[in-house]
Amino acid sequence: MERLTPVERAAVEHVADAPMREQVEAWCAINSGTRNLEGVAAMGGVLADAFAALPGEIAMVEPAAVEAVEPDGRVVGIDHGRHLHLTVRPDAPVQMLFTGHMDTVYPADHPFQSLTIRDDGAINAPGSADMKGGLSLMLAALKALEASPLGPRIGYEVVINSDEETGSFASAALLARAARGKVAALTYEPALADGTLAGPRGGTGNFALVVTGRSAHAGRNPHEGRNAIVAAADLALRLAKAGREGLSVNPARIDGGGPNNVVPDHAVLRINFRPRDAAAIEAAQAALDLAIAEVAASHDVRVDLHGSFNRPPKPLDAGAERLFGLVKQVGADLGVPIAWQFSGGVCDGNNIAACGVPVVDTMGARGGAIHSAQEFLIPESLPERAALSALTILRIAEKGRP
Repeated sequence: MERLTPVERAAVEHVADAPMREQVEAWCAINSGTRNLEGVAAMGGVLADAFAALPGEIAMVEPAAVEAVEPDGRVVGIDHGRHLHLTVRPDAPVQMLFTGHMDTVYPADHPFQSLTIRDDGAINAPGSADMKGGLSLMLAALKALEASPLGPRIGYEVVINSDEETGSFASAALLARAARGKVAALTYEPALADGTLAGPRGGTGNFALVVTGRSAHAGRNPHEGRNAIVAAADLALRLAKAGREGLSVNPARIDGGGPNNVVPDHAVLRINFRPRDAAAIEAAQAALDLAIAEVAASHDVRVDLHGSFNRPPKPLDAGAERLFGLVKQVGADLGVPIAWQFSGGVCDGNNIAACGVPVVDTMGARGGAIHSAQEFLIPESLPERAALSALTILRIAEKGRP
C-alpha cells in the first residue's frame, strides 16, 4: 500500500465504503435465469437504477434475433431479455469497455433459489459469484473513478447482457460494437477462490445436425426406410474420433425416433467442440464437413448443419500480456498476489479479444462451485477486487494505455 499515490489511496477508501455486500444479497434474491424473461427484466431494471449513479446515457437494448433447433428438427426463434448499455464520455482521450451479465444458469423452477451464509462466512446463493458479485464491484470501481480527478480523462462503455450463460448470441453484435476503439476491457467473471485469474482460453462451437431419413414399417419393409437415429449415431462416432490434443469433441445428445415398429425418419445430434486455437477450429470444421458428406452418402439421408464457433479461442497476445502485467503490478501494490492460468471455459472475454481488444475477463469476486447449488462468493473479496479494478482503471487513465 506504500506505493499508492494519494489519488489511488482515495479510490481504495472510496470502494471500501460501497454497499457491495448488501447489493449482492438483494440481487441474488432476484431469479434471473436466462429463460426467465420476467426475472431478467426485473434484474435489468434494478441494475439500470444502480448504474444510473454514473454519468452518461443508459439504454436497455433489444436483443438480436436468435434461432434454435427443436428436438423435432424445426428451427424456431428464441426470446431473450434486453441488455444494459451505458456510454460515458465518448469523446474522452482514453476509452475502455466493462462487461458483465445479468443472467444466471438457474431457472425459476430450480431448487437453488435462496441465500445462506456458510460456516466459513462465504455467501452461498444463486449467481453470487457468477456474477452478481462482479457486477457490484464493477459499479463500485466505476464510482471510485468518477470521484477521482483522473475521471475526466477516460470514457467508457458498460455492457451487461442478458444471455451470456447461453452463448451471448443475442448480444454478440452489441459487444463487438462496444469494443471498437477501446484500449482495454475488463470483464467481471469470478476469479477462483484463491484469486487466480483465467489467462488464455480455449474457444467453443455448438452445433445441431438435423438428420432427415425415411420412415417405414420396422417389420414389413424396413429396407425401404432410412434410419435417421442410426445415421445420427454414426455422425456422433465419426466426430468423436476427431478429438485430439487441443480439440475436445463432445457429442452431447441425440433427439428423435418414435414407436418401436417405425423406422425413424428424423434425428438431431447436438455436439460441442472446444478448440484451443484457430488451427483446431479448421480441423473441427473439416471433420464436420467430411462426416456429413460420408454419412449422407452411406445412409442415404439429408444432414443439415446449424450452429457456429461462437466463442473464438482467446490467446495471450502482446496487448493482453501488458494488461495482465498491469493488473499484477496493481495487485502487488495492494498486497494482493495475482496469477493466471489457462481455462477451458469460455465467456464474453473470448468475443472481446476476437475484436483485437486486450481483456482480463475474471476481474470479479473470488468464489467457486459456479453453475451448481454449492456456488459461493467470498465477501471480503468484494472491496479487494473493486480496489484492484479501480486502480487498474486509474493507471490506464493516467498513461493512456495498459
